[in-house]
Amino acid sequence: MMTEEVKTKFESYPEPVQSRLLQLRELIFVVAAESGVSVDESLKWGEPSYAVKGGTPLRFDWKAKAPESVSIYFHCQSLMVDTLREVMPEAFSYSGNRELSFPLNQPFPDIALRVCIEAAFTYQSRRKQPLLGL
Repeated sequence: MMTEEVKTKFESYPEPVQSRLLQLRELIFVVAAESGVSVDESLKWGEPSYAVKGGTPLRFDWKAKAPESVSIYFHCQSLMVDTLREVMPEAFSYSGNRELSFPLNQPFPDIALRVCIEAAFTYQSRRKQPLLGL
């Protein structure tokens, strides 16, 4: 169930951005269900945020200054972005140690997104494995 605060955030996005981000949200919940984890959805820094016990949170957002893409953010001290950059260098555009992005006007990189969402949700059990076990 989406909180009123999160619902307001999604409604603030222009169409068709809103529907694409709702698809990403749905994918997050599908991966969580397949992984058997419960997701806490909230807003962090004004962005939809998804956290599970034993994982590292992920957030995503669309920004008017980069209207052609959507970004996913991870905790900067996690190994998520560095590992994904090494394991899937072509799947996303990477920025620093916390952000990956992909085009909004193309099909979602579904398999790559599933891998990164599952890795985030199981991060604590993966973080000591080489390349997070990916």
